[in-house]
Amino acid sequence: MHPSVIAQTLPDKPAVIMASTGETITFRQLEDRSNQGAQLFRSLGLKTGDGIAIFMENNIRFHEICWAAQRAGLYFTAISSRLTAGEVEYIVKDANAKVLIASHGLAKVATEVAPLIPGVKLLSVGGAIAGYTSYEGESARMPAERIADETAGAAMLYSSGTTGRPKGVRQPLSGQAIDAPAPIAGFLTALYGITPESVYLSPAPLYHAAPLHYTMSMHRLGIPVVVMEHFDAEEALKAIDRYKASASQWVPTMFVRMLKLPDEVRLRYDVSSMRSAIHAAAPIPVDVKRRMIEWWGPVLYEYYAGTEGNGMCYVNSADWLTHPGTVGKPLTAPVHICDEEGNEVPVGQEGTIYFGGGATFTYHNDPKKTADSRHPQHPDWSTLGDVGRLDEEGYLYLTDRKAFMIISGGVNIYPQEAENLLITHPKVADVAVIGVPNEDFGEEVKAVVQPMDMRDATPEFAQELIAFCRSQLSPIKCPRTIDFDPELPRHPTGKLYKRLIRDRYWGKRESRIV
Repeated sequence: MHPSVIAQTLPDKPAVIMASTGETITFRQLEDRSNQGAQLFRSLGLKTGDGIAIFMENNIRFHEICWAAQRAGLYFTAISSRLTAGEVEYIVKDANAKVLIASHGLAKVATEVAPLIPGVKLLSVGGAIAGYTSYEGESARMPAERIADETAGAAMLYSSGTTGRPKGVRQPLSGQAIDAPAPIAGFLTALYGITPESVYLSPAPLYHAAPLHYTMSMHRLGIPVVVMEHFDAEEALKAIDRYKASASQWVPTMFVRMLKLPDEVRLRYDVSSMRSAIHAAAPIPVDVKRRMIEWWGPVLYEYYAGTEGNGMCYVNSADWLTHPGTVGKPLTAPVHICDEEGNEVPVGQEGTIYFGGGATFTYHNDPKKTADSRHPQHPDWSTLGDVGRLDEEGYLYLTDRKAFMIISGGVNIYPQEAENLLITHPKVADVAVIGVPNEDFGEEVKAVVQPMDMRDATPEFAQELIAFCRSQLSPIKCPRTIDFDPELPRHPTGKLYKRLIRDRYWGKRESRIV
């Protein structure tokens, strides 16, 4: 249940493989380097419960640093490589990180942030950065023996900030040994059929919660992790073929982009090795999932959970096909659907989703956000801010994020339905449905569409899309107007920065959309 154990039994087995280059580190190398990293952190005065921040794109050093922090009893905060200096400064300070490790590829922002965080030790990876000391150089001077006071550290990750300031999710350290059983590792075998013989492909940024937790869990099981430097639809298929990947994790946007490849490209690669294609992070259009199952077979596994770790729902392909659109049944904590006053609503009715009695968490340095996540009458129930419904068999269906709700003429409209429909149009590459100002109704529904070809961005195509939407949904749920954009501001994890799109239309005006 820890890569240190694998290093003793299978030292030459690959632990990390970079997808495009094939650069590899073995479990023995991961063990030695993480020991040296832990020794370095102790030499810098870091003790159990302290924190480090990691500001890097996907690279070969990412996991060794996380495992070094894990065995040194530290909180490790991975920061999005897309952030500005001010945003990085906020997270480093909010997390109270004692060390910032930045990659040479992010040198511009790393240099800008350095004077903003006095007192934080600055280390660089992959090349020199002005004002930073080489992490490789410093750690290489350290012994590769285990530190005397090993204890399990933990990730302390921040939400991607799509609806405001990122929130740090902090859970108490367990105080256990570094190789104590991890629940998620057990799920991998029980739910997804993953075994030590699997090969895991990770196409998403490692600073995001799911890719980081899942790849580290693979290491606990002795499974090689193939890391894509960045997601590209064809390159992902090529990696499955090249490395015979049998397990993976995706977000719906990645499926959409693979399905929209020309058939001669999409069908060029052998994906028959894939046995467990896990996906989460956003509701998936029903048609998209059906097409993926037709293409890859019944190997898709969906879960609904958050960085907060307060609960989880799960569904396999067979159950999804009989309950299309579901994100599954709760596994770790019961689900309650509640109205605005906190009362549970009847089966089939929409409301705020609460997990009851799940893991305890807090939003670091934000007691109000922590309080807002709790049920008004049941403090052990918590919500991720999503809206959904249960069916009579206990399957959960997501409607949308509560924060994205549009209120038009007093009617609550959740944009996910329209988005899920519009993305299936063959000429649409990406879409966001938002509420924009309307003097009579408060808000009206607008779609911002990224066409496959910007030459299609015409008034006639806008009307075609509106008619397409109205042919299958109530007119009140469909956009009244459509704007076009060459590229929507989507996070590499697949999340859409709706706040940035909304701000184009609202500016500093107050709205229920945040």
